[in-house]
Amino acid sequence: MKYSLLLFCMLLAVAGFTQSPKPIAIGHSIELDSKELKEKRTINIYLPEGYNAEDSALYPVIYIIDGGMEEDFFHITGIVRFNTQPWINRFPRSIVVGIENTNRRRDCTFPVANLDFVEKMGFKKEQFTSYGGSGAYIAFLQKELQPYIGSHYKTSGSNTLIGESLAGLLAAEILLKHRSLFNTYIIMSPSLWWGDGSLLAQAPSLLKKENNGKLNVYVGACSKEEDKRMYDDAIALANILQKEGGAGMKVFYDYLPNEIHSTMMHQAVYNAFKLIYPGTEYQK
Repeated sequence: MKYSLLLFCMLLAVAGFTQSPKPIAIGHSIELDSKELKEKRTINIYLPEGYNAEDSALYPVIYIIDGGMEEDFFHITGIVRFNTQPWINRFPRSIVVGIENTNRRRDCTFPVANLDFVEKMGFKKEQFTSYGGSGAYIAFLQKELQPYIGSHYKTSGSNTLIGESLAGLLAAEILLKHRSLFNTYIIMSPSLWWGDGSLLAQAPSLLKKENNGKLNVYVGACSKEEDKRMYDDAIALANILQKEGGAGMKVFYDYLPNEIHSTMMHQAVYNAFKLIYPGTEYQK
């Protein structure tokens, strides 16, 4: 009898661990048919805890240029979720929008007369079979994606843009040429070498054309030993923004000497949120 009871309990325990597994959902995906990009784009969306389409709460939106599930959507959403937990409450609970890439080198770069400069950076011209499409991508953000998110989700009108490397170049171009599209820019190791540094050279004059409105800008740089040119460019961008960005622009420069180009993004985004929003629930 004793052994029968033991066997029965063991069978119950095994049965408890052999139930069908349930998926863990972090968000959902939609597909937009973009007229500006002339293609369909996958958009990954995270809605914060407590999101209810029927209540009156409105939420900031954080846009990730490299926002595919195999790119940066998953881990950045984790940082956002962590920082918006009620016991931390560094900034308001936010919607996260990740834009899946199809041709990153095309979408993140502006037109140039030739590609001679890429060889200085160790690339081959053949690696850039398509480029110069940033104008269409920016139009996609402004005319299609932001209006779609605004009309389908409960947004507050506060928008953050996150980009690193070539995506950082694109984020810098948007900041300099279309400043009002976002309230906060998180720019990491931007590839300002594109166009042989022409965007950086134009930055002072571009900033003077549009230097009204309050916004936060984080500029992060990884180890200068890995890439001195990109390190110098990040410092130069931060300095120009501080000097020419106007009274409403708050600039945060961050050097991450222990991170290389491929490892910096997670730590830099975390640092950016800490610098831009220094108070937590227990520090406010």
